[in-house]
Formats: sequence, C-alpha cells, structure tokens
Amino acid sequence: MSKKNFITLVLLFAIGCNTNLFARLALNDTLLVGIHEAPPFVIKDAEGFSGVSVDLWEHIAQEMGVPFKYELYSDEVGIVRSLDYDELDLTINPMAVNKTRLERFMVTQPFYISSIGVVTTVNSQSKFRIFINNFFSRDFLNVVLLLVLVLLTFGTILWFVERRKNQYQFRPGIKGLFDGLWWAAVTMTTVGYGDKAPKTNLGKTIAIIWMFTAIIIISSFTATIASTLTVNTLEASIDGLDDLQTIERLGVVGASDGETFALQQGIRPFRTYRTAPQALRALSRKEIEVLIHDKTALEYLILTNQLEEKVKSLPLTFSKQYRSFIMPKSEPHFDEINKKLISRIQSSEWGGMLKKYNLHAE
Repeated sequence: MSKKNFITLVLLFAIGCNTNLFARLALNDTLLVGIHEAPPFVIKDAEGFSGVSVDLWEHIAQEMGVPFKYELYSDEVGIVRSLDYDELDLTINPMAVNKTRLERFMVTQPFYISSIGVVTTVNSQSKFRIFINNFFSRDFLNVVLLLVLVLLTFGTILWFVERRKNQYQFRPGIKGLFDGLWWAAVTMTTVGYGDKAPKTNLGKTIAIIWMFTAIIIISSFTATIASTLTVNTLEASIDGLDDLQTIERLGVVGASDGETFALQQGIRPFRTYRTAPQALRALSRKEIEVLIHDKTALEYLILTNQLEEKVKSLPLTFSKQYRSFIMPKSEPHFDEINKKLISRIQSSEWGGMLKKYNLHAE
C-alpha cells in the first residue's frame, strides 16, 4: 500500500469515527441570531418568524450568503446576557441604543426610530346611557340633597324672621317652611317671581346675604353637577409626565423600555405583564387604566387585535428610541452587516416593507 493511500484511509477512518464532525464545522459557520417575540419587529406564528427585523435580517443574510439559526428568548434581558458571554453572534430585535450598550457591544446604524407611548381605556357605553346611569347614581343624589339642604336652611331662617310680620307670604307652620324653601329657590335661580319677598329689615338683610351667597353656590353646584353627570365619559386625561405620575393603576411590560422609562421617572407600576399583547388585553378588561410601552408596538397590536373600540393610543410620546441590531465586540461580520443594513434602509424597497406591517419611515 502506498503512503498516499495509507494517509487517505486514516483520514476516512477518523471521519467515520466522528459522525458529528461536519455538523460541528457547519455550526461554527452558522450565525446564532437571538430573538424574542416583539411585534411588529419580530412576529412568531405557526409558520415561523416574520416582522420588520426578520425581513430586514433575512435580506441581509441572503445577500451575504451566510447561514444562520434563530435562538428564541423569552425577553430582552436573556438576549443581552448571552451577547455579553459571546453565546450569540447578534440580535435582530429592535434594541434601543443607549450609552451602556454602545460601550459594551457593536451597534449598527439605527433602522427605525420609535418612542415610549401611552395607551388608555375607551368607554364603550354610549354617552346617553352613561348620563342616565350617572343621573341616578349615589354621587349625583348626594349633590342634589346637599343643594336642597342649603335652600331649606336659608328658607327656614327667613321664614323664622318673617313669619309674624309677613304672615300672608310666609305662612305659619309647615306651609311656611315650604314658602321659605320656595323663596330661597326662586332667589338662587334669579327667576324673580316676586310672589314672596321679605318686609322686615332683618329679613331684607338676610335676603341680600343670600343673593350674593347664592351666586357663588350656584356656580359651584353647577360645576359639581356637570362633573358628576359626565364622569366616566372621558378617557384618562393625560397631557404630560406630571399627569402620568398621578395614575394609580398603570401597567408596563416586564424587561422593556417602557418599564425602564417608568422606573427612571419614579413611577411605580401597578401591574407588570410578560408580553405586550397580555398587557393590552388586561387594559381592554380595565384591570389597569394606562399602559406604557413602545408606541409602534402598541399601535400595531391595537390594529391587528381589533381593540380600537376598547383602548386608545394617546397623542403623547416620551423618550425617543433608536432601534438597531446589536453584536458582541468580537463579531467579525459587523462591518459587512452594518453596510448591508444601511444599503437596505436607504433603498426604495424599504418603505414598502414597512408599509407591509402598517409602519412608516421616520
């Protein structure tokens, strides 16, 4: 046997003894891509993965001609930890760019700009029905009873002063108390029938005091009654961060940029949910009043889950977020991936791909 044939047989034997050799070699050339479900960027269904980030990455990978494998994680924290230990080659989830990540990882050109959004509940009842329900509510009855009590108090005082010298208009007994109540009501509402009026100096003094007092009282009661009758017809009134900090039942998604923002602003969440769809369902059931999360994701989920009649995205945004792919410092493919990414988002096809997921270029 020649030396050349002997070497060939030894190599074939070695390869045969290790059937996993080629598999391991292929694995070493395969990029491990960390992802977690985050619609509309990463969407998981029965057919696999889709979404803005997935479509963008698969286009880049196809142009580069590199094989890859998705590694599914439950949240962003697990992905960042794996990147730290070089267990992943990159993540295509739309990670927000911040100072810490710039120092620890290789960060690509941002491919999308988003922000923290606010979603609140929408009352599904008709305004007329809400008005009727509130009209017979305990709060409204309490306001009416208090108003009657004030009228009766001033009417009784005037009747007590006028009952002897003005018996024709302020009759004795129970009827006289009704006369006083009638006078107080007519005076407060400025109807001015003139059928009952004080004649004594003390009575006229009381009447003057009541007239000026009634102006203040009627204004206050009008505002209170209007507020009581229209309560629950309005969504949570949030015009800025100060209003957001007063919300008691505020929800966030765990390990998200929304939770980070809330904690940075000193807002303690009432409930923390595992996923954005779970949090939105809780909001639609009114388990919470307000939800803070990525605005792009919230608007996409509201539309795709047909929740427009139950929840509403407010025209309010906080903390602009630049979304990028992230890789370990040792990743040799970074420059090529970044160049391909920039080329893709500057192409004419990029707007059409965003439109596919009801998004628009920022």
